[in-house]
Amino acid sequence: MASSSLTSFPCLSSLKMTIKPMAALTNPPRTKTPYELKKGQNRLFHKLPSGLKMEVIEQRRSKSERENPPLVFVHGSYHAAWCWAEHWLPFFSSSGFDSYAVSLLGQGESDDPLGTVAGTLQTHASDIADFIELNLGSSPPVLIGHSFGGLIVQYYLANIVNKQTLGTENAFPELSGVVLVCSVPPSGNSGLVLRYLFSKPVAAFKDDEGLKETGRFYEVEPVCIEGVAHDMMLDCSWEKGAEVLLSWLCGLSKPGNLSA
Repeated sequence: MASSSLTSFPCLSSLKMTIKPMAALTNPPRTKTPYELKKGQNRLFHKLPSGLKMEVIEQRRSKSERENPPLVFVHGSYHAAWCWAEHWLPFFSSSGFDSYAVSLLGQGESDDPLGTVAGTLQTHASDIADFIELNLGSSPPVLIGHSFGGLIVQYYLANIVNKQTLGTENAFPELSGVVLVCSVPPSGNSGLVLRYLFSKPVAAFKDDEGLKETGRFYEVEPVCIEGVAHDMMLDCSWEKGAEVLLSWLCGLSKPGNLSA
């Protein structure tokens, strides 16, 4: 197992070294590597109210006998839309769901905002809401967030609940459902162990404080997927989580499953 450490070498302590820069970069290199789309995928650039463009990788469904809600996927830290495009977009589109994966500003092929941070929970959630409003307004989607993206999804959900409670209008369109994948719990701690969450998921889970915290907060029973890594959508057993989620999605149209 690889590890990082600081090691001293006494025999080198007496050496005096002069280091001269051999070259200087006037422009920092672009570190973003474009993701090569798979068959059936398209890369869109949604223009936000700020004028910046947000990358969206879409994969439309194959023929389906019923009208399913679209799916909008939100990545976590150090990821972008590509993390969903590798396995889950092909899987869910072939299962009858139009699927859209966004890249938050500063990630993937999305524009870099000015300043030292790419955004806040509020700005990221607002960007996602703007995409949904302008592209999926007539078809409330299921919003799916992974890791830190799950915290953004929770912020989005809180705005909808607040709108419903106060009876006011805001810029956050309604949803057909919410899914948190290995999400940051509501307290924001580092217990990134939640696997799936919504109104009535379908399985029990092992004892874990972060998972229990989220379940208590939303008054739901989470689902734990055994033997799968934090990056569930990229794991070699990615089908395990995808199939559980698909089973839940197929039950959304049943009475009582759309309440938050």
